[in-house]
Amino acid sequence: MKIGELSRRTGVSVRLLRYYEAQDLLASHRTPGGHRHYGPEAPAAVARIRALLAAGLPTRVIREVMPCFAGDGTEVQACVLDHLRTQMAELDSRIADLTQARTALGDILHASTRALTSA
Repeated sequence: MKIGELSRRTGVSVRLLRYYEAQDLLASHRTPGGHRHYGPEAPAAVARIRALLAAGLPTRVIREVMPCFAGDGTEVQACVLDHLRTQMAELDSRIADLTQARTALGDILHASTRALTSA
């Protein structure tokens, strides 16, 4: 299928599909005229890329995970589970840092509001 058809079938813009290809997340073959042609597995690959991006994974990690899918869904082979667990731990750490920052900002706002109200 051509890139326009893949875009219509997946709801992903042509520009993003080209980006996925540039990042080695999606493969196409070139026709003699230079047009991209994607195989029948491309819509499933795009769905997987979108799911991994929604999970907060950087394209560097997605590139490593893409060859390790098991079946048609988002299940991956055991060999990359530790890698994904590491990504989960990094997200947990970032969430904890953001929660702490939010609390500190809330304290500043609360103290400032109290000071302005009593003045």
